[in-house]
Amino acid sequence: MQKILVTGANGQLGSEIKECAKSTVGFKFLFADVAELDITNITQVKAFCEQHKPNFIINCAANTAVDKIETEYASALGLNTSAVKDLAETAERIQAYFIHISTDYVFDGKNYLPYKEGDVTNPQTKYGISKWLGEKQALAYDKSMVIRTSWLYSTFGNNFVKTMLRLGAEKPTLNVVFDQVGTPTNAADLAACIVSIIAKVYSGKSEFISGVYHYSNEGVCSWYDFACEIMKFGKRPCKVVPIESRDYPTPAKRPYYSVLNKTKIKSTYGIEIPHWRSSLELCVSTLLM
Repeated sequence: MQKILVTGANGQLGSEIKECAKSTVGFKFLFADVAELDITNITQVKAFCEQHKPNFIINCAANTAVDKIETEYASALGLNTSAVKDLAETAERIQAYFIHISTDYVFDGKNYLPYKEGDVTNPQTKYGISKWLGEKQALAYDKSMVIRTSWLYSTFGNNFVKTMLRLGAEKPTLNVVFDQVGTPTNAADLAACIVSIIAKVYSGKSEFISGVYHYSNEGVCSWYDFACEIMKFGKRPCKVVPIESRDYPTPAKRPYYSVLNKTKIKSTYGIEIPHWRSSLELCVSTLLM
């Protein structure tokens, strides 16, 4: 039986992969978060992988505290860069396939067309730099896949959707930026995509083709549009007011445009991607159950 190791297993994506695992046959999933496996400890990584010998490693672990990383860069490099190098080298040692999750923050947000995988990267934040460097470490191994995603949310963990639902029930109005454009991604959809790719590779229906891929839900919106739809689906009476980014300054600069082109992952692995509104409605209905 094929073994799949999932690091960062208690995060949004790792938790959604756990849900996928419940209905996935033919694989043994090994879910590990820092309590079970500290991926910044190379000795632990080597020992764990030598013991369990996973056939696939999915690295969902990351430091995503974008603003905090501006002043705590060293700790972000440890998890987002150095640990990726150790995982990739360990995967190579045991000849496992390696799937690493990255971010739209590797781009500068100045495009006007959806970013393709081969577009020039130019991260503008220390978080983005740490993830960009992590991509390079992952891709040094020839059985590695990097999947960039954006605006991730889920029924698990802390995220924009949960925050808006909570504040929408507490406040009559909320200010949300309208000049940052991208695509929300339901982590459940990304989890299903990753598990589907692995199943197709294992069954021989698809070849594991190394390189960078993009995945988000379909469609485009601003954070303001996103918040409005959350209030609508959550039946919150709160009024959302559009503001400019300059009216909501943050330590780390957010990209103004981070729409990802998903043609490559769809054509390579036959992936169908839901629209962001339908996935959001499903997530909100689940949260309100």
